Amino acid sequence: MAARVLQHCVRTLRLSSGPLALRAAVVPAAPLHRALSFYSADRRTRCVNRFPSLDVLCRQYGNLPPLTLESIEERVLYVLKLYDKINPEKLQATSHFMKDLGLDSLDQVEIIMAMEDEFGFEIPDGEAEKLMTPDEIAQYIADKKDIYV
Repeated sequence: MAARVLQHCVRTLRLSSGPLALRAAVVPAAPLHRALSFYSADRRTRCVNRFPSLDVLCRQYGNLPPLTLESIEERVLYVLKLYDKINPEKLQATSHFMKDLGLDSLDQVEIIMAMEDEFGFEIPDGEAEKLMTPDEIAQYIADKKDIYV
């Protein structure tokens, strides 16, 4: 019974786009609560082994330290040092990509894509064109992640 309730719930969660409260109302509350009571991120393996279709619902959260402006700047510079067209010895936080490092607009787009991969969100093209130094990229990311000081 619990497996059926969970499968129905998963199907409902995947197909519906309304709020969770409305989606959960489709299934009786008591069996759903009993079925999901064992379900938590620290028991992911047990959950997936018992109910393989629930892999979508299993979430794991990292225990990384919170982002700070300094850590963002370090990560930005680290990604830029790994970029093959940038000389790590010339790279500084205030280096302009085109004037100081000799990059072109395609290189700048590739740098922005690398930053999107590193920080896990998309930077719109209009905003990306304005980001010409590592400091500007770090400040933009800090603003988007609501990190100040």
